[in-house]
Amino acid sequence: MLTDTFNRGTIDRRCVSDRQYASDRRCVSDYRRGSAAGKSSNCRALVISNGGNLYLKRLCAFLLALLCMSTGFGHGALAQELAICTNPQRPACPSALRGLPDAEFTFSRLIFADNPIAINDLGDRIGYPHWQADCSESEPHFIAAMKRLTRVDTNQESQSISLLDERLYDFPMLYVVEAGFAAFSRAETDNLREYLLRGGFLLVDDFHGSYQWEQFEDWISQAFPDRDIVDIPQNHDIFNVHFPIDDFIQIPGLRALCLNPGQTWELPISKSMAVVESNSSRQQPRWRGILDDDGRVMVVVNWNMDLGDAWEHADMEEYSALYTATAYRLGVNYVIYGMTH
Repeated sequence: MLTDTFNRGTIDRRCVSDRQYASDRRCVSDYRRGSAAGKSSNCRALVISNGGNLYLKRLCAFLLALLCMSTGFGHGALAQELAICTNPQRPACPSALRGLPDAEFTFSRLIFADNPIAINDLGDRIGYPHWQADCSESEPHFIAAMKRLTRVDTNQESQSISLLDERLYDFPMLYVVEAGFAAFSRAETDNLREYLLRGGFLLVDDFHGSYQWEQFEDWISQAFPDRDIVDIPQNHDIFNVHFPIDDFIQIPGLRALCLNPGQTWELPISKSMAVVESNSSRQQPRWRGILDDDGRVMVVVNWNMDLGDAWEHADMEEYSALYTATAYRLGVNYVIYGMTH
């Protein structure tokens, strides 16, 4: 069952043939789309027994990758084993919902303008706005987990929303990725401050290194010049509100797996003379936050981590179930904390 996946990141994973694995993946895809093929008894049984996440071949691929490293094969050989490195997907992000949904929780991704200086300094030209990273797959995967693992009335549809949208206050949580490449106007940061002080919650994800941290501090301090960013202790309610988080591990993004094989931290694409940071600033994950006057976490910051990639690649045999399980548990905790505090 899916809940076994979240039991300290373990699951009964077995090797299957490539043909069977491909068939299983089609079955899960059909099931998620609600097609007639996906409603067959065989597909339903597969999804129920594996939580729709196809961990079947992951252990074999992971051990093979370790073998490549230990027997002297270079990083290129390892990268060839990672299909997720050679098959990037351009995101297709949903627009803001037209009306107020009936569901209690709608996953709401924050729209922002790119910071061209930061992009140039780190050579991070990805071909689309940074706020869109991972949206095609990470949101649907996470929404499915919310529905299976909680009783929160979760909207099947997600949305992308601006801080200038007057409906902002109808949604209890906002999610922002690539926070080190974001730029906001004064009107946007003023609205963000008001939204959070009224009880809203902001989840910050997927930014790395001291340079991107400085860029994040620049715009978040426009909203809260009077509040410090503090480390959140591991015994805080936010890490225990639904799932107890026992292992505070670095959750790698795709770039760590593809460009820095064998490590869980990301290398920058490049560095201009304006970037003064050491690789060590990317190697330690940090859970930080901004609190209101009552000690409520208004902003939770996941630095040197990429929860979105872990959600997105839950179906990929190359991505370790340990990271996926932890990322889902953290995400579920954040949603429930944000909605109850």
